[in-house]
Amino acid sequence: MPLKSGKSQDVVKNNIKTLVHEWEDQGKIGTSRPKSKKKAIKQAVAISLKKAGKSRSQQKGTKR
Repeated sequence: MPLKSGKSQDVVKNNIKTLVHEWEDQGKIGTSRPKSKKKAIKQAVAISLKKAGKSRSQQKGTKR
């Protein structure tokens, strides 16, 4: 399922849920195959933030 585009926190959350659900069903996210759910979640967060054009520090609300 394609990810939604946008920068809002709701869009990012929805994309993370979509990617983790994809991992649970197929055992892979895109072409990679994370072995644990924790690694799949970390990867889903990274992919969603990259799609939104944000960094992890922007997501947490902290400024550098």
